[in-house]
Amino acid sequence: MKRLLLALCMCLFASVVWAQGFAVGYEAYQSGDYARAFRIWKPLADRADTSAQYNIGLMYADGLGVPRNDAEAVKWFRLAAKAGIAGAQANLGFMYEAGLGVAPDASQAVSWYGKAAEKGDAFAQNSLGLMYDEGRGVEQDDEVAVGLYRQSADQGLVEAQNNLGYMYEVGRGVPQDDIESVKWYRRAADQDFAAAQFNLALKYDGGRGVPQDDTRAYMWYTIALTQLPVEQLETAVSLRNVVGERMAPDSIADADRLAKEWLKKRGRDQ
Repeated sequence: MKRLLLALCMCLFASVVWAQGFAVGYEAYQSGDYARAFRIWKPLADRADTSAQYNIGLMYADGLGVPRNDAEAVKWFRLAAKAGIAGAQANLGFMYEAGLGVAPDASQAVSWYGKAAEKGDAFAQNSLGLMYDEGRGVEQDDEVAVGLYRQSADQGLVEAQNNLGYMYEVGRGVPQDDIESVKWYRRAADQDFAAAQFNLALKYDGGRGVPQDDTRAYMWYTIALTQLPVEQLETAVSLRNVVGERMAPDSIADADRLAKEWLKKRGRDQ
């Protein structure tokens, strides 16, 4: 379930695995036998095991081992969230924000994101930052948004690093600072986040926060193009072509080589 992938990856199996039955379910899940994992965890969830409740919610949300059912996912997330499981609180906030299995409610999303963010959940911190950034379910506040983005970015969440880079770029909630903007874009780009790779290419293209460098700009455009959404490809290709028109053939070859080397180091040979 791509829409929840980040939350699921950050929060899966948040509690300590000590019960033998739970551990067997975990092994089944890890081996891809989702139906068996569901059969093992469901009785535990019915007996108020909060880890099992959370994982059953994930399985309903993702359609793993059971038909996808957002309403059932919300039910189980809510049980675990009320017990204080941060990942469940974060995912319940997302369900309210997106209107999945429940009527859209930005205020409820803010409430649940806030509970998880207070526990240090990076996904929730970034998501709550976006709510403050855009003024959804809460009064718009750039400084609060920046603070939440920073908490999440410091934990390594690429979306938050990219968001913080943008806030520095445009001077919202912080003094405008292209060098800080580049720093955060680079951290996310180095973790293979396409939006940040594109933003870093723009920085090299325009010489903002870094010395202007067509080779580096072309390189980062090329890397970003390997995984940008389809609707953004035309813009990225056009910008790379403009840079390419300023470059000698040898320089383009160097940029292509650098991009291939970068991708190869991350197991993404073109």
